[in-house]
Amino acid sequence: MKRRVYITGMGAATAAGLGVPALWQAAREGRSAIGPLEVARELRHNIRIAGQLRGFDPADHIEPDVLAFCDRFTQLAIVAGDEALAQAGFARADRQGELTATIVGTGIGGGETIEIGIHNAYVTGQRLDPWSVPRLMPNGAASQLSARYGARGPSFAIASACASGTQAIGLGAHFIRAGIVDRAVVGGAEACITASGMKGWEALRVLSPNACRPFSKDRNGMVLGEGAAIFVLESEESARDRGVTPLAELCGYGTSSDAGDIVRPDAGGAASAMRQALDDAGLEPEAIDYVNAHGTGTLANDATEAAALAAVFDARLPGLPVSSTKPVHGHALGAAGAIELAITVMALREGVVPPTLNWTTPDPRCDLDCVPGQKRAVTMRHAMTNSFAFGGINAVLIVGQA
Repeated sequence: MKRRVYITGMGAATAAGLGVPALWQAAREGRSAIGPLEVARELRHNIRIAGQLRGFDPADHIEPDVLAFCDRFTQLAIVAGDEALAQAGFARADRQGELTATIVGTGIGGGETIEIGIHNAYVTGQRLDPWSVPRLMPNGAASQLSARYGARGPSFAIASACASGTQAIGLGAHFIRAGIVDRAVVGGAEACITASGMKGWEALRVLSPNACRPFSKDRNGMVLGEGAAIFVLESEESARDRGVTPLAELCGYGTSSDAGDIVRPDAGGAASAMRQALDDAGLEPEAIDYVNAHGTGTLANDATEAAALAAVFDARLPGLPVSSTKPVHGHALGAAGAIELAITVMALREGVVPPTLNWTTPDPRCDLDCVPGQKRAVTMRHAMTNSFAFGGINAVLIVGQA
């Protein structure tokens, strides 16, 4: 018998604002947080929109002696982590001990610190921040959360591009199942919207100049976002002994590699990850009542994901709601899967499928019920969320009613 794993707390910091309630309200009501691009140094950007958390002052949330070591991605993770631990019933003074893991995914790590350091070294000639290395290291978020809550179990970062947060959550669940730990603080964090970062994505020609339109025939690319989402996972015994009410059960996790093209997705690899998640949860496809799609709005990704969904769900697919919330918060790369899990858990709990914004025209290659424009009430037992990444990395999570 596998140990059951429950989500007992979750937190978020996204373009929609601070907190899971702000994120969920925006996703549920179909209110986009995409806005004009704001970066410290202009590089004649052609793409002028992004999903950014605006008006955020980290000093309002993080102590000065800690903040000095924190890149923006770590700052967002700490804010989300504080919310998650508090919802799970832990005080700041509570020490988590050796049976709590801390695993946080990120695709880029300290991108802001890297850009500032290069600008100072090559342009202004200023002295570099002596704490640049601990700020930019990809494990900064995991290590800071570990120290903040005295979690002395395994602590590390996952760097798997857009699957990073999802893999971190899945691995945390498996650590609990294996009896290595009783709890895990897991999720993803990313702060990738810098001047040079935007130019890099522009060069790939996958960014939309106006709007993210997942699964719509007139889609023309994705919109970058930033943010973090952190979760507290617990074994059934841990949650019961503490007397906490779980938010949801984390039932299944699947991950696979296309082992092929680094940037072109493969439907077979994506379908394999979904089947693995179903097998891990002990469920048939008929048990899934909603899929939160990866749904980036790019030509190749959306068509490939639709083909993978058809391969897995077959005759069930026409009646299965499949929506993407990236038009709300942007594509937050290594944090995307974690942010979308928070939305999926709320959708499961409230029985509401958030809409796919900006959808206008059916695409025969994306023959899905993508819930365009308006939310929909659906009775849910289980929901699935997908993350597919550059490098051919696929990761899928399934949550169920607690």
